[in-house]
Amino acid sequence: MADQRYSCDVLVIGGGNAGLCAAISARRAGARVLVLESAIKDFRGGNSRHTRDIRYMHRGATDYVTGPYGEDEFWEDLRQVTGGETNERLARLVIRESETLGDWMADSGVRWQKPLRGTLHLTRTNLFMLGGGKAMVNAYYDTASKLGIEIAYEAEVCELRMRDGEVRSAVVTGNGATHEEINAKAIVVAAGGFEANIPWLKEYWGDAADNFIIRGTKHNQGRLLKELLKHGAKPVGDPRGCHAVALDARAPKFDGGIVTRLDSVPFGIVVNKEVRRFYDEGEDFWPKRYAIWGKLIAAQPDQIAYSIIDATALPLFLPSVFPPVQAASIPELASALGLDSSALATAVNNFNRAVRPGTFDPGGLDNCRTEGLDPPKSHWARPIDTPPYYGYPLRPGITFTYLGVTVNEQARVITQDERPANNIFAAGEVMAGNILGKGYLAGFGLTIGSVFGRIAGREAARHAGF
Repeated sequence: MADQRYSCDVLVIGGGNAGLCAAISARRAGARVLVLESAIKDFRGGNSRHTRDIRYMHRGATDYVTGPYGEDEFWEDLRQVTGGETNERLARLVIRESETLGDWMADSGVRWQKPLRGTLHLTRTNLFMLGGGKAMVNAYYDTASKLGIEIAYEAEVCELRMRDGEVRSAVVTGNGATHEEINAKAIVVAAGGFEANIPWLKEYWGDAADNFIIRGTKHNQGRLLKELLKHGAKPVGDPRGCHAVALDARAPKFDGGIVTRLDSVPFGIVVNKEVRRFYDEGEDFWPKRYAIWGKLIAAQPDQIAYSIIDATALPLFLPSVFPPVQAASIPELASALGLDSSALATAVNNFNRAVRPGTFDPGGLDNCRTEGLDPPKSHWARPIDTPPYYGYPLRPGITFTYLGVTVNEQARVITQDERPANNIFAAGEVMAGNILGKGYLAGFGLTIGSVFGRIAGREAARHAGF
């Protein structure tokens, strides 16, 4: 990119999972492809670096999954977590197309491993990448290099130049250049959401957004999303909608990744700074509920909460990278967490008295519940009475935002007059709001990005004449 003007067949904006799937698909179709990655090489891959598994449809057990996961079950799981706020046509397209992802990803260099154990119970539904998302991203970049795909790092698009309803070129900054203009026959926007843009989040969340922690890359500023909307793309998704989890409050502001997530919630109680429980910690399986807890905590005073467990719960979940706060008694734990000691002791005692005996099963919807408690705890309710006691401070951990651009089955961006854009395609988080109106399924963001990335790359190459 030394020249001030540069041309390619397909320009892919964004170097994460969706963008790389698009680039590889377009190149295999015969197109000359350039990928723009806004990060430096060491931090390439966006949020995809922090993933570890992908949800996919399959017909039976393999070396890497323990049983079948068919279309109807997959769809019902998605319907439940979204409350029906999804485009069923596009959702079922993703589900069906996901069946071939295992082989396609392996053919593109990704290696699989035996499923991990833990609270997400994904041994039947999800494939786990050997080495996690970082290894997956590196495998895709290696494949891209072998295919002759060009990559530009520290390259951020600041403007799309349009004429007659088409993108004719993209203006790029960074990588030692002030401005470069890239001409392309088709573009694929796979540049993520706007979760790292705190001022934009504050437009919808107010000052609460200052207390949000961004699990992934600091580069997801939403610049391309704004650019597409400015040029007439039809928006989709709730501006406040997001994949947001309970994150260790001690995590860094950006890029802490999956190791800062806390899965202790189902096995104890969660209280806010006023030492009040505010939601059913055992409502359903954690893969279907873990992504609602970020928004729940965001609604609490000062956007802070605390997970309280005892010694019996500690071995049941993958811990945060930060050790829990430990104490010999509940009042001592409260003091260490900065909570009112008497209030926490009362909350724990009230919970313990409400627990009804049952057969505890961390892998199933058991009959361990509370009675006469508001809010109830529907499953995995056991008395918190075995020292030492542990606590984790929790913040909303934002993974990605759901406001995006509308697309059709060919991954073409839809304009506000309901027409498909001529040469603009989108994949990944920037269009996930078509399918994720609310809620989340573990590993499904990667599925959306992979499926629509492949579609976008293929269709962009076709538009470019291949």
